[in-house]
Amino acid sequence: MRSISTMRGDAGETSLAGGVRVSKGSLRVETYGTIDELNSSLGFARSICDDVDIAAFTKSVQQDLFKIGSSLATPAESPKPQILIDTALVERLTAEVHRLEAIEGMLADWSIPGEHRAAAAYDVARTICRRAERSLVRLQESGAVVQPAILSYVNRLSDLLWLFGRKLEHDAGVSGSLREVTGKTGNRFSRAW
Repeated sequence: MRSISTMRGDAGETSLAGGVRVSKGSLRVETYGTIDELNSSLGFARSICDDVDIAAFTKSVQQDLFKIGSSLATPAESPKPQILIDTALVERLTAEVHRLEAIEGMLADWSIPGEHRAAAAYDVARTICRRAERSLVRLQESGAVVQPAILSYVNRLSDLLWLFGRKLEHDAGVSGSLREVTGKTGNRFSRAW
């Protein structure tokens, strides 16, 4: 039986898809590693989420993230073809965002995480998602080819994760409104940062 501990990475290198060796500190490894971190964070959020529909949608997102991670782990010089990320995945997220935004009484303002356990877990996942997005942009700016649908997907996902948190709070009858806590009023701002 093969061991998970190959010791091939002991000197600080790892293999990308197709066998290309790179530093574990490379931007590509950092980027797909952040996608992996996001996936694990979503697994935790899902494990404490009592909303069956949100949990099921989250699991489907996790499956998408495995495809995205695989695509990012496959550089252009790899003999292995990159998994193509279909724009239909982005459209599916967008439709869910619009469905949740239409729910009467949902918070449409800044929120402070922590009023509801599962909502807070989705807020943590959202911040990891935003970090993954920044890493994707840096990878693209470095000259690496990043499929446009991947960047759109991760951008849309951060919006959706914010909405999942607000939906869970809404259904539990709690509010994470930052303005209610501070007593400040004014224009509404972007919610998902």
